[in-house]
Amino acid sequence: MSREDYEIVIGLEVHAELSTKTKIFCSCATEFGAEPNTHTCPVCMAMPGALPVLNEKVVEYAVKAGLATNCTIAKESKNDRKNYFYPDLPKSYQISQFDKPLCEHGKIEVETEEGQTATIGITRIHIEEDAGKLNHNEFGSGSLVDLNRAGVPLIEIVSEPDMRSSKEAENYLRKIKSILEYIEVSDCKMQEGSLRADVNVSVRKKGETKFGTRTEMKNMNSFRSIVRAIDYESERQIEVLEEGGKIDQETLRWDDVSGRTFPMRDKEDAQDYRYFPEPDLVAIRLSDEYVNNIRNNLPELPESRKRRYIEEHKLTEKEANMLTSSKYLSNLFEQAYEICGNAKACSNWLLSDIARILNEKELEAEQIPFTAEQFAKMIVLIDKGTISSAIGKKVLEELFENPKDPEKIIEEKGWIQISDEGAIKEVVTKIIANNPQSVADFKAGKDKAIGFLVGQAMKETKGKANPKMLNEMFLEELKK
Repeated sequence: MSREDYEIVIGLEVHAELSTKTKIFCSCATEFGAEPNTHTCPVCMAMPGALPVLNEKVVEYAVKAGLATNCTIAKESKNDRKNYFYPDLPKSYQISQFDKPLCEHGKIEVETEEGQTATIGITRIHIEEDAGKLNHNEFGSGSLVDLNRAGVPLIEIVSEPDMRSSKEAENYLRKIKSILEYIEVSDCKMQEGSLRADVNVSVRKKGETKFGTRTEMKNMNSFRSIVRAIDYESERQIEVLEEGGKIDQETLRWDDVSGRTFPMRDKEDAQDYRYFPEPDLVAIRLSDEYVNNIRNNLPELPESRKRRYIEEHKLTEKEANMLTSSKYLSNLFEQAYEICGNAKACSNWLLSDIARILNEKELEAEQIPFTAEQFAKMIVLIDKGTISSAIGKKVLEELFENPKDPEKIIEEKGWIQISDEGAIKEVVTKIIANNPQSVADFKAGKDKAIGFLVGQAMKETKGKANPKMLNEMFLEELKK
């Protein structure tokens, strides 16, 4: 059998750190990057006799996430103890939710690899506390425990196993990230671990209804790595099955350098965690009024903003989709448009050259170093004819390397567009004299020849000539 005879089945467990100022069960700060063990107290360090108190803001943010992903909100839920030992989990159990989560039975729509729309089910969204962090000595002599992150509030968004390709899984994760950013419950900074995913992968022969044995790759925080890991792991499982072997249910570690997965331990089932109700916390009871108040105050979501871009700015559905996929990108578009008034130019630059540079540098939209004002100023300079689009590309590269006022950049680099009629005529005359064949082609009816001549003129002026004036002057001279 071949690879095409198998179907990949993917489910994601997305962990998002909530943007509350304090931890889930104590008043310690959640701010990232502090000195180790400075944001700790007897509660998050699990000192004997210290008791947890639930942060109400955590519940509010979880309900927001549930409503934004079409979940049913439980009027009554509870906290549970999930028992397992890790060196960075001070209590040797995690306070989480088991059989009565806050949110259940949600769904979102994503684009498939074939460009169709697929509905991905969300099994549940529950609240829980994060563990600490182990800092490993680079020489292998030991590890130090930092408990600043212990007790930071998380929501875990558990999908149904509804995804069928790595691209679909990436689109789902991007959509979840986008929704959480829009409703402002998490900063979703993957590089800081604010958004990470456990990736469950299995394969089965096409036409089968029974799921294959799954493996899980833990704590992945890069879209690129998740796609690569799914592709590798699915191929590995198919190869094992084709050779007559069987897949073991286990937790794997993805190594980004070698591009391979490695076994870590057998995969636990729910019974292995010995869940039981958290005795130190009361049940969570929510009124209809509480839930409806959150529902009525939800900010604009990506789908609504997408429709607005299509109707107000006449963007295509594809353009609107791409812009609204990131709240940061969408906000940058809106802020720049308010300044320059050219929605199409803002969209074109963001989705072409800026997207290309982000891809080349492996950056996310929120890592764009320049401001909306600087971006809009560049577009204004092009619209006024101060610089050409070709010079605009150079200015953009500079903005990524050394963000500052685009006017200062073009002054320092000497990139101001040549719009002097005499200077442009001199260039046009020279290019016509040096390219008799292209002149003959144009006179013979080959209109595309003028594009070559304009290109030569732009090369001659290092991209500084006004392209509109060049076109007009070439036409004028060639028709003599």
